[in-house]
Amino acid sequence: MKDKTTALTSFMKQRRMGLNDFIQRLATNSYACKHPEVQSILNLSPPQDAELMNANPSPPSSPSQQINLGPSSNPSAKPSDFHFLKVIGKGSFGKVLLARHRSDDQFYAVKVLQKKAILKKKEEKHIMSERNVLLKNVKHPFLVGLHYSFQTADKLYFVLDYINGGELFYHLQRERCFLEPRARFYAAEIASALGYLHSLNIVYRDLKPENILLDSQGHIILTDFGLCKENIEPNGTTSTFCGTPEYLAPEVLHKQPYDRTVDWWCLGAVLYEMLYGLPPFYSRNTAEMYDNILNKPLQLKPNISNAARNLLEGLLQKDRTKRLGCTDDFIEIKNHVFFSPINWDELNAKKITPPFNPNVTGPNDLRHFDPEFTDEPVPSSIGCSPDSALCTASIKEAAEAFVGFSYAPSMDSYL
Repeated sequence: MKDKTTALTSFMKQRRMGLNDFIQRLATNSYACKHPEVQSILNLSPPQDAELMNANPSPPSSPSQQINLGPSSNPSAKPSDFHFLKVIGKGSFGKVLLARHRSDDQFYAVKVLQKKAILKKKEEKHIMSERNVLLKNVKHPFLVGLHYSFQTADKLYFVLDYINGGELFYHLQRERCFLEPRARFYAAEIASALGYLHSLNIVYRDLKPENILLDSQGHIILTDFGLCKENIEPNGTTSTFCGTPEYLAPEVLHKQPYDRTVDWWCLGAVLYEMLYGLPPFYSRNTAEMYDNILNKPLQLKPNISNAARNLLEGLLQKDRTKRLGCTDDFIEIKNHVFFSPINWDELNAKKITPPFNPNVTGPNDLRHFDPEFTDEPVPSSIGCSPDSALCTASIKEAAEAFVGFSYAPSMDSYL
């Protein structure tokens, strides 16, 4: 039990690290570097831009060509419209805050990103993807909704649905694993969201319990679209090396072209983790974990149903051309016997009562957020004018890079 606790603690710490940080650490570990698969992965020079890790990168273009986020149609929104109450999340480029709009007292999750940090890591394209994907998702019940976006000279602001039932990661941490009916319910709602994204030719690529939220009733809400890849046709592929180490599919590790079935591998990994408490090929030794993903047969303990076993074997098939979902995508998942108790129409209409109710008392109930975030003071700069450290040249560069980021929905979308 002590070893399991140590492994879990180590696991929780590791997965908070970004992929780039992880690779840098891996590169300095002499033992890990001797492993042939690790050496193969580290043949990639440390990337400045994840999208430039493609096998055939296109020539660099000017910032204004790289990023064109559509017409700027929300010039009136500003940070001072909000009263920023609590930090509820953190990422590489900024924070997510609980905020109340001063005019209508509505609560929102406002994601505030530092342009300087984005430009430094050349991540403008991922911000474009996140914003573009958010604009397409407003109608789906299990995807977080974007109300509008705006910018100042030094920051980008996404005004999102406020979801306070907690990360699936948080609940797994507390309960270790879920009973099969609960895991089935969550997996079905996640699959529905992924199927919808695929219908828009979007591959999600970063499914993990940290990116899966529960709403106040206990339904799944998928969030964080920064690693989404747009315009992937049913038979299309991409080759960018990205994702989270524990959930990387074999084809991604092999640096081979991959397709939308990468999301079904990740669904299998998340379902496995919900049932067993750790990802399927997890090891504290990262080189060993990568070797497990690539070479170790899937091992399933006998405490799950035959239907669950069959589904996990189909989703965690190392050969993507034989993986469940490779032919008819979401239809194959939906029709699997494991999901036979699910009425999909009722599921999408949120008519199925969730197996767990977060029991939040209202927007100010933050019990399901990690105190690591909520105990942190709200930065005074969040709603202020640009930091003086951002020089005139930087402001000009940022202005060119994020042309048209601001977005306001048409009146039709409210009807």
